[in-house]
Amino acid sequence: MNPFLSKILVDIARKRLKRKHSKKPITKRQIVPIVRSLQVELSHAIKEAIFTIAGVFSAGFGLKGFLLPNKFIDGGATGISLLLNNVSDISLGILLVLVNIPFLILGARTIGVKFAIKSIVAITLLAFVVHFVDYPTITDDKLLIAVFGGFFLGLGIGMAMRGGSVIDGTEVLAVFLSRKLSITIGDVLLLINIVIFSFGAYILSVEIALYAILTYLAAAKTVDFVVDGVEEYVGVTIISEKHEELRVMIVEKLRRACTIYAGKGGYGSSGDSYDKDIIYTVVTRLELAKLHTEIDKIDKKAFIIMGLVKDLRGGMIKKKPLK
Repeated sequence: MNPFLSKILVDIARKRLKRKHSKKPITKRQIVPIVRSLQVELSHAIKEAIFTIAGVFSAGFGLKGFLLPNKFIDGGATGISLLLNNVSDISLGILLVLVNIPFLILGARTIGVKFAIKSIVAITLLAFVVHFVDYPTITDDKLLIAVFGGFFLGLGIGMAMRGGSVIDGTEVLAVFLSRKLSITIGDVLLLINIVIFSFGAYILSVEIALYAILTYLAAAKTVDFVVDGVEEYVGVTIISEKHEELRVMIVEKLRRACTIYAGKGGYGSSGDSYDKDIIYTVVTRLELAKLHTEIDKIDKKAFIIMGLVKDLRGGMIKKKPLK
């Protein structure tokens, strides 16, 4: 790390320690863990800022390069802003801020003030980009506008979410209503967008509303790819009496790591419990067929539980298989 930056972090760490231990001498052993913590916070903040800025410019390109010049709309708060822009003389940049304010106030109460502040900064930056940056109009083909406008807008929304903020506040409302009404976030977003597209069909045209649905689907799928990753991982839990053979197979044949849980069976003809090891591993979808084949070779009666894993950090799965 830059020596100047390291000195600043050390000074901040000293000030924190002086507040807690004003009369005691400060040792290097006390300073080091605080400096490390500050380094992690700083690196994460820089990474989040890069994601957010890239997301804002991508969303701005999708809006001004495709959707706005051709009077297209999208779902969510962005769709509401585009719809209002089509029927009024108010700038899209101003509308993006105004429409999202209620959602961000809700976000401050339900998720956190830090999240709301980061989102306000991201949306304000998007408003400036839309108002001041001149993007070229890429095409007037309606299908290309719907698909690629949705793609770049979704890319921007997804990258902003990676940065810990949102540039479309309807997702905050969806989280809030899903907790209150015991329905899924996806269902809430679908209902909100049905209302938006219905107004779009009435105010603009049915054709524009249909293209807007295509734009929304392209954006939603892109957000999924950016947030969850292009690769899909599957978490596999295996319960079998031949657990040791299965563990050796996963490590030696699949070249993947696994975790062993100490388990106790609770079902049987006699009703007696018995000890057994439970294996948990994570594989890609491409490796899933091979895993099933190898499990069947060892124990066809093995009980297997599978579930999609949204994202991963650490471990061996994103590294090359062990040799």
